[in-house]
Amino acid sequence: MTTHSAEETRRLGERLAGVLRPGDTVLLTGDLGAGKSELARGVARGLGVTETVTSPSFTILNVYESGRVPFYHFDWYRLESEDELYELGMDEYLGGDGIALVEWPERCRDAVPNDCLKLKLTVTGENSREITAETVGHFRDPDPEGEIFG
Repeated sequence: MTTHSAEETRRLGERLAGVLRPGDTVLLTGDLGAGKSELARGVARGLGVTETVTSPSFTILNVYESGRVPFYHFDWYRLESEDELYELGMDEYLGGDGIALVEWPERCRDAVPNDCLKLKLTVTGENSREITAETVGHFRDPDPEGEIFG
């Protein structure tokens, strides 16, 4: 699927939120500026989160509990190793009672759940992004009718 603005990327996230369930983990990969945080804002909006959603670049994790389920927004860009993640106790949020969304999952590959949804965002123009979805492990098809990712 291709989006042509930050708002379209957020709307895609909103539609995705409608099929996510507690315990789901979504991985976002892509270069800096590819729209990962915009997609996360859309997921949060789709879950009914009322707080302002900011990138957790420096805090590593932002927790939002105002939506229909807790939303755990991770950014692992600054992590040096999985050990750092485990020391902070953040691995407990993956597969827990809410939806976990992880930016830069490649920084801590061993902490990634076996069953997850991987979204790759690729910049294709000044405002356009190609977004591809891949289920990993036993993660169910989030879009069997082709209504989210086309």
